[in-house]
Amino acid sequence: MNHVVIAIDSFKGSLSSLAAGQVARDAVRAVFPQAHVEIFPLADGGEGTVDTLVEGLQGQIVPAVVTGPLKSPVRSRYGVVAERKLAVIEMADAAGLPMVPEEKRNPLQTTTYGLGELILQAIDAGCREFIIGIGGSATNDCGLGMLTALGWKFLKGDGTAAGICGGDLSEVAAIDGSQADVRLKECRFRIACDVTNPLYGPNGCSAIFGPQKGATPKMVKALDAAVHHFADLAEKELGVLGATVPGAGAAGGLGFAFQTFLGGELTPGTELCLETIGIHQALEKADLLLTGEGRMDRQTAMGKGPAGVARLAHALNAKIKTVAVCGCALPDAELVNRYGIDAYFPILHMPMTAAEAMAEKNTRQNLRQTVMQIMRLVK
Repeated sequence: MNHVVIAIDSFKGSLSSLAAGQVARDAVRAVFPQAHVEIFPLADGGEGTVDTLVEGLQGQIVPAVVTGPLKSPVRSRYGVVAERKLAVIEMADAAGLPMVPEEKRNPLQTTTYGLGELILQAIDAGCREFIIGIGGSATNDCGLGMLTALGWKFLKGDGTAAGICGGDLSEVAAIDGSQADVRLKECRFRIACDVTNPLYGPNGCSAIFGPQKGATPKMVKALDAAVHHFADLAEKELGVLGATVPGAGAAGGLGFAFQTFLGGELTPGTELCLETIGIHQALEKADLLLTGEGRMDRQTAMGKGPAGVARLAHALNAKIKTVAVCGCALPDAELVNRYGIDAYFPILHMPMTAAEAMAEKNTRQNLRQTVMQIMRLVK
């Protein structure tokens, strides 16, 4: 065993991706002292992506205060990797559904304005490359709020400014991009997007995701019509057809906004994160990939980090073996064996409560012991 690549997703509540990788590395070297071991952070564009990529790429977390989904100030954050002029943002940190109490959930009255403010702050900090995860939104404003924060003007028929919420889309009669921040032209936006829904219609953002954000059937109908109207206007004025692009309906139409107004690239989250960490060359040369996550089930096989990196490994290297470790494995976890993971091993060795299993000390011990036994078998 000469070359081992470790890319383990976080054990949420126990170990970060990088910390899990370090435990696994020590276990590998306990059995193969001369092995070349490389650790890469693993994320899929969802919750935790900012922390994972920033830690793995040796960046920093920047605290911020922005306009929340209900238009009141909220504490937020974004990640910066200064040497790469890279910002990593989760839109849920500015306009996430958990920020809105259940009794106030109404996508007619929520906005993505705070996301635009985060982008501007990152630009002010020197960033020109952006990775943005757009899952978990409380909004259905088609990016109206975000774009307004970035300098676009959206006008009503009488020439006055339209609002910034989902319910204001129907009143937009004209779009003026002349005052948009000129630095946006220097920026590249790559969007972690695992949703393939179009912008409007029976599979669009309003119909599919609106109800979980508080939309009644009547609201869904009104929102879908408003989004359709806004998209027709934007496509006509900007000359970019984006409403039917897979992912346009992600995050209440943010997918459409990024692609149509900002030239953004919609990419599956795991694929985007793997490209960002630069793991490809290491996988081409490795004998073994060691991956994993806290809980392994059929969702793992549907594009989450461990299965994504396993598929990439086998595509790049016909000889590589892939082994996963996990805190627990549900009965349907066997599906991952069809998606690049040759074998997986839960790390628990004796009955214990969830709290005991997730205690950092126990997680470290169980992970180290399991990886050492796997490596002994390999040896």
